[in-house]
Amino acid sequence: MIGSDARILLHLLRGQRRQGSHAERLQHFYAPQAAYYDRFRERLLHGRAQLIAALDPAPGAYLVELGAGTGRNLLYLGERLDTLGRIDLVDLCPALLDEARRRTAGLARVRVIEADAADYRPEGPVDCVYCAYSLTMMPNWRAVLANALAMLRPGGTLGVVDFYVSDAQGGPGNTRHGALARAFWPRWFAHDGVHPSPEPLRWLRDHLPDHQLDEHLAPIPYLPGLRVPYYRFVGRKSLADSRQD
Repeated sequence: MIGSDARILLHLLRGQRRQGSHAERLQHFYAPQAAYYDRFRERLLHGRAQLIAALDPAPGAYLVELGAGTGRNLLYLGERLDTLGRIDLVDLCPALLDEARRRTAGLARVRVIEADAADYRPEGPVDCVYCAYSLTMMPNWRAVLANALAMLRPGGTLGVVDFYVSDAQGGPGNTRHGALARAFWPRWFAHDGVHPSPEPLRWLRDHLPDHQLDEHLAPIPYLPGLRVPYYRFVGRKSLADSRQD
């Protein structure tokens, strides 16, 4: 584990390059570390199991994960995976999707799709859309969330877990992070193409007033004493909302 962690840390220290398209930057950054991606991030990306549990998909449900990466989050479904109707795993990075295809080989209900999360549309309305530590890596996150809301059936569920920082006044949740946290974490993560801010959570709360929100602090591997803020959001699309735009 130490050897694979060292390789991951080396790539994190090098950071994500600034040249090329978003898809090209992702591939360049993640291809060398794809085989070790999940092992390191198990200790970094907290709250994913709790998000999947809170989504509580019913038997036969149609799920879409936007920014699915290696497909690791499927394992949090446990035995429910066998009861679902269909799951689409959507991502823009071929190297991570190769890992997802290996992980889901033989799972007839699962489709692995290379596409931009802002543009992908399923064949029909879905019951649940979720993003786990992917919105902060998407420059067009507003378009992604609008797309997610549009593909949901009325009454469907949108779930997000991700890093963030509050604004100076406190919120858009119930927590006010200090000035040091608000300055440090966006600069720390930006080196690797991750951009925590208050805006995605503000969008979610404004567009999905029927929601549950939890805010937490998580440890960072090899940085003892530091805790990064993250939130877990589960919102329900209004039964009166039939948008498909």
